[in-house]
Amino acid sequence: MSKLFCCLMAFLLAPAFAGNLTIAHSEESNRVINADLQQVKGPRSMAWQDCVGAGRVGEGLRDGWRRQLEECHKEIGFKYIRMHGLLHDELGVYSEDSKGEPHYNWQYIDDVYDFLLSIGMKPFVELGFMPNALASGKETIFWWKANVTPPKDYAKWDALITALVQHWTERYGAQEVKTWRFEIWNEPNLSMFWQPAKDTTAKDAYFKLYEHTSKAVKSVNADYIVGGPSGAGPCWTKELIDLCEQKGLAIDFISFHSYGLGGGPSGLDLYGNQKLYLEKNLHSVVDGANSQLPIIEKTSKPKLPIHITEWSASYSPRDPIHDSYFSAPFILEQLRHSEAMGSMSYWTFTDVFEENGPAGRPFHGGFGLINYQDIRKPAFWAYKYLSMLGETELKNSNESSYVCTDAKGGAQILLWDLTAPTDNGKVSNQDYFFKSHPTREKGNVTVNVKNLPKGKYNLAIYKIGYQQNDSYSRYLEMKQPSDLSREAVADLQKLSSGKPVSEKTVQVNGTFTTTLPMQENCVYFLSLSRAKGGKWSWLPFI
Repeated sequence: MSKLFCCLMAFLLAPAFAGNLTIAHSEESNRVINADLQQVKGPRSMAWQDCVGAGRVGEGLRDGWRRQLEECHKEIGFKYIRMHGLLHDELGVYSEDSKGEPHYNWQYIDDVYDFLLSIGMKPFVELGFMPNALASGKETIFWWKANVTPPKDYAKWDALITALVQHWTERYGAQEVKTWRFEIWNEPNLSMFWQPAKDTTAKDAYFKLYEHTSKAVKSVNADYIVGGPSGAGPCWTKELIDLCEQKGLAIDFISFHSYGLGGGPSGLDLYGNQKLYLEKNLHSVVDGANSQLPIIEKTSKPKLPIHITEWSASYSPRDPIHDSYFSAPFILEQLRHSEAMGSMSYWTFTDVFEENGPAGRPFHGGFGLINYQDIRKPAFWAYKYLSMLGETELKNSNESSYVCTDAKGGAQILLWDLTAPTDNGKVSNQDYFFKSHPTREKGNVTVNVKNLPKGKYNLAIYKIGYQQNDSYSRYLEMKQPSDLSREAVADLQKLSSGKPVSEKTVQVNGTFTTTLPMQENCVYFLSLSRAKGGKWSWLPFI
């Protein structure tokens, strides 16, 4: 019998039914996560699950988009979805006849919104962009030409918004629409998204739009939820709240966006040639999100919720950071520290996304959790593991982890490492993430969970990291082909299946302990569920 076989059998048989399970590493443990079932923190924050983003409403007419959204809703639990382009001409919402009389068409919006409600989701309504027939200018953004100018006639704009909200009320009922949120415009503090007349400041022009639009929504039902300013980063928070206070306008939430880049060119780069740099502060997203809490607390509406209606590591849909396994711990780190937000809407759930035009290859740095070929990225699994945590969180001093319990007597541990990958932002994302990066060892992590009821538990260990739920690294090894055969797609999907890397039954005598080898920017999810029988299986642990 070989030495390797003996070692393997010893690993299989001895720890499986010992009091504690240990998956050892040669280095001394240098990180410890302690939790106690008698030390409860409380119900887990679910701000991460509240909302997710998508490119534009028109993409919601496609079968692939719908299939992936339903998949994300079922497996992750997203409740709301926010999209651009609600009033874009491709949906035929607004037109004028030869006499300048408005004509409305709700058919395409109804098609998308009926689908959202049919799968149990709700719209986080972004009211924009401007129908060309109602626009005061011709300035546009994106490949699909979204008009970014104010209305030429506010009476017609008010009538359009009122008619649309009234239509939703009649179609879905006021009780349903009361649960929606209405956000006015998108990033009006950026000239590329908001082009008022030259003699008007962006802020003043937006405040006029906000006043008219919020009144139109509330004229249908005073209980409908309205907010803004949907800034590119925090902007005009106090000023908007003060304006609403002074003019008696409604404001039910503040919204803005937060991305993890350290400046540089815009993301509107069709081929992704512009160099983009990760912010050296890896908490820049959450720092931006939390920055407005003390400002709001000092206003007349100190409890006003904040909705981060877009966030990601990068604001470019051609940034390979989105495809990399680094995105998984980056996502978890931001969500762990932004639990005071009303919502954190990840931008976006899918690579069916065309701001820069149709993408030229399967992995192109798209925002999505899932690529065009239905291959789940590491980012998807970060969200999936969050959804697998129990509803009750235990106290835990380690800030890059969760320890939770569920109503069935199980326990779950989610932990990760976040290490700056690009020499603190000195190397561009394009130069770094278009190359394969085998992970580096980072010592051990030991998990101790006390006061578990004695008995047998099924232990399943899941992992995200280099070549673990990481189809992108294999795609790089394939030299980034622009086309994939059906067989290649199937193989890449199998590499990102989400299956456990290890499953076994363990005997717990009050305390569960395990030690895991940690690598840079990897994620572990551990599930302990009460075992009914003694059967167990084993998969190679990597």
